[in-house]
Amino acid sequence: MFKRLALTSVAILALASSAAAAAPQLSAARISKDVKTLSDDTFEGRGIATPAETKVIDFVSKGFKAAGLEPGGENGGWTQAVKLRKFTLSDPSLAFDTASGPIQLKQGEDIVASTRGALGDVSFDKVQLVFAGYGVEAPERGWNDFKDMDVRGKILVVLVNDPDFAQPELNTFGGKAMTYYGRWTYKYEQAAKKGAAGVLIIHDADAASYGWDTVRNSWTHDQFDIVRPDPSVASPKLEGWMAIATADKLFKAAGLDLADLRIKARSTDFQPVAMNVTLSGGYKVASSEIVTHNIVGRLKGSKYPDETILYTGHWDHLGICAPEAEDKICNGAADNGTGIATIMEIARAFGSSSSSGAVGQAKKTKPQRSVVFVAFTAEESGLLGSEYYASNPLYPLSKTVAGINIDMLDTFGRTRNIDVTGAGQSNLEDTFKIYAAEQGRVLTPEGRPEAGGFFRSDHFPLVKRGVPMLVAKSGKDLVNGGLERGKAISAEFNAKRYHQPDDEWSADWDLSGLVEDATLYYRFGSALANSRQWPQWRPTSEFKAARDTTAADRIK
Repeated sequence: MFKRLALTSVAILALASSAAAAAPQLSAARISKDVKTLSDDTFEGRGIATPAETKVIDFVSKGFKAAGLEPGGENGGWTQAVKLRKFTLSDPSLAFDTASGPIQLKQGEDIVASTRGALGDVSFDKVQLVFAGYGVEAPERGWNDFKDMDVRGKILVVLVNDPDFAQPELNTFGGKAMTYYGRWTYKYEQAAKKGAAGVLIIHDADAASYGWDTVRNSWTHDQFDIVRPDPSVASPKLEGWMAIATADKLFKAAGLDLADLRIKARSTDFQPVAMNVTLSGGYKVASSEIVTHNIVGRLKGSKYPDETILYTGHWDHLGICAPEAEDKICNGAADNGTGIATIMEIARAFGSSSSSGAVGQAKKTKPQRSVVFVAFTAEESGLLGSEYYASNPLYPLSKTVAGINIDMLDTFGRTRNIDVTGAGQSNLEDTFKIYAAEQGRVLTPEGRPEAGGFFRSDHFPLVKRGVPMLVAKSGKDLVNGGLERGKAISAEFNAKRYHQPDDEWSADWDLSGLVEDATLYYRFGSALANSRQWPQWRPTSEFKAARDTTAADRIK
């Protein structure tokens, strides 16, 4: 008999020593080769429900099989079918109607218009615009940007991020770190609840943590959602972004001071503003239902097969994202070719069962708990593959011990630190810290918590349901060049490569840091898979309550 325990410092050390004395030798060459394949032009940017998806499934499932895994999907196969609805928007023609005349809006330049809330064509005839601050309604914080204004049928204009971003000392929303209220997903969801016809988020590169090119490349192609009987319940007819220069022009034409309204929006006293501007025009919408797939491999546990350790990451990217450009394909080498290639290499480390195996020379035994590897689909469409899995788990979430999500690893060498996204949420960090120290590295909180990274990757649908998930990777303090070089490389990637055609494989990558990260992921997961520990959320975590509801399932 044993009871579910929190990890004490003594238990952490015991857990650490339960892993193999040395991790198998993971191969930078194999990882690089797999990334090169996954990001090759023949995979056309790994768009979901395209011919490229079949290539990805074939490549990854064969890799899992060669690593010694068994099919972990539905009906004894390698996949889980994920049913989505695709929305294709075309011929957008929109304009702001102002007292001084119309402001014509060019798709991709002035605004980005998209929809997941309409099954047919959309039109607007002088629809009222309302500036609604940050578009937040948070009763537990005494906050309501809408007050008593009825915004049904109107277009909301809102700021990106949450009210503390520009003035963290207010500490109304926890300071600089973004809350879920700052995410664009929340703003669209809230607008739908309010019955608004649409939302235009004013883009700000600093507050959003990415530039306008990223917005344009992410939102001017087909959009997806899980299949809903009435999509307008979850999404407004217009889900859009507005360039900052366009916003300045709009507010000036409306006789409003945007800079002053930004300041007022940081207060609980903020009042929504009915703007002296309307929106007219529309766009065509074609909708269809598609099936895409999560790819799943499993190594069945030798003693506790019903208890699961997860390794996750998304296989999809943006596909042919710039059809008018010379380079049309967003190849997604770093995002997330690196993550899937790393998962495949970790699978080899777990699955190799003899001295002649692909990884290492020592005789290996199966872990006591099951280890499941999931390559999620449709992350770039709003974490939809992981949301589908979390809603329809192949392995019970109450018996899912913990997981590691691997998304967009670094390719520029070894670092002295490891950034933990969502630092302080669970005691998974306590164990991970031990292995990091053995590499001479330290754990640090993510550099920009205001970017909302904890809400932006495939671990989050699992986290919302209480599964402890670790998200950590090389920080920016490079062994070769320090923080200054690390920050410069990161800034250059975000500006020129992230969600753009230039995210391509390079023979010049230095994968030594990535391999160190992958080694940590393997050792950490192996330790958990060979222990009787159940990691815990901190008492202050908002996700603890969801986990606590299934506590009885973890007592034996």
